Amino acid sequence: MSLEIYGLVLLGGLFVFICVGFPISFTLITLGMIFGYIGLGSKVFYLMTLSWFGTMMDTVLAAVALFTFMGYILEKAGLMERLFRALLLISGRLKGSLYLGTIFSATLFAAATGIVGAAVTIIGLMAAPVMKKSNYDTGLSAGSITAGGTLGILIPPSIMLVVMGPVMQISVARLFAAAILPGIMLAGLYVTYTMVRVMLNPELGPPLPDEELDVSTGYKIREFLLGLVPPAALILATLGSIITGVATPTEGAALGCLGALIVTKLNGKLTFGLVKESVFRTAETTSMVMILLAASTFMGVVFSSMGTPAFIAETLLSWNLPSWLIVVGILAVCFVLGWPLEWVPIVVVIVPVFLPVIYEMELNMIWFSMLLAVVMQTCWLSPPVALSAYYIKGIMPDWQLLDIYKGMMPFMALQVVGVAVVYFFPQIVLWLPNLLF
Repeated sequence: MSLEIYGLVLLGGLFVFICVGFPISFTLITLGMIFGYIGLGSKVFYLMTLSWFGTMMDTVLAAVALFTFMGYILEKAGLMERLFRALLLISGRLKGSLYLGTIFSATLFAAATGIVGAAVTIIGLMAAPVMKKSNYDTGLSAGSITAGGTLGILIPPSIMLVVMGPVMQISVARLFAAAILPGIMLAGLYVTYTMVRVMLNPELGPPLPDEELDVSTGYKIREFLLGLVPPAALILATLGSIITGVATPTEGAALGCLGALIVTKLNGKLTFGLVKESVFRTAETTSMVMILLAASTFMGVVFSSMGTPAFIAETLLSWNLPSWLIVVGILAVCFVLGWPLEWVPIVVVIVPVFLPVIYEMELNMIWFSMLLAVVMQTCWLSPPVALSAYYIKGIMPDWQLLDIYKGMMPFMALQVVGVAVVYFFPQIVLWLPNLLF
């Protein structure tokens, strides 16, 4: 049996073991060593050492830990609650004001954290009880919270983009610049959809009672500025330093951590217990990501050494399929795998299998990366798994899971629209990177 066929057997075994439920990291390491030894002999042990040390010594990936720590600190800072309350005081007499406040706060929080679970949970804790009390529609409420929270996977400083950069061999700063406009576009689609629904049926989002809004204009403005300015300044300083080239992603992430600590201290929420909890949660999240990334890098080295990626690329290209069909097929595979899997194994294990095909078609890698990022975001809203639905269900146990799913489906359709817009209008992705770089 040729090495290329051994590689295909290795790939098939990987899918089987993942679907059965084996831990992905250990599956990658075990299969890589077994098939690597069969196909390459003792050289596989040198490849394993080289790939693991190369991954762990990559300074760009240090930004994963730093951005994660920044997100966990800001999660406890209390700024989003203050901003959300101020938005309600300002726009409370407007029909559907809670939807507006939720999506606006979620977009800002996504740009401050990059962690979907934290964003959905925090926004849900703030908005869901108020929405229920104000007789807002359950489905539309759940959909706006989950859709807004999932922007954390796309809007910089997205941890997924930090990991995707080395995998795709693209500058993380360029990916950050490319993701800004698609993220804003999706937030705009969410707002447009919710407000049109409220205009057609005002009972979906009635105005808030006047007694809850009876505060001075000065108080509203002060609370709004105190909730908006600190995180906005932190985001501008962090992303601005990275995108303009003043700092590397790792240096910008370190600046963000320092800024998050200062902002939390100024808001009176910084304690030793908070820092300790954030450090532990950061270590837990980062360890998972880095071990999986190192294991997948080793697997990829073995896979490439067998020549299987080139074999797959040559086979697909020999079929003379239209490039759009290949791209749609790759995205469809990633979308379906995004139901049982999180983004990490898809980005670091599945996507590299198709990279030789993408390189041969000479596609713009920044454009393709953004297509993939929006598809990965869509997976968080897609039944039958839709992890965001379970975050909301945990916060609001009296909301029926079926109602939550029904509310999320229109937002998933908006995500599909977003993917189509990015596909047919690449300049939405490429304009800002081309302007800055």
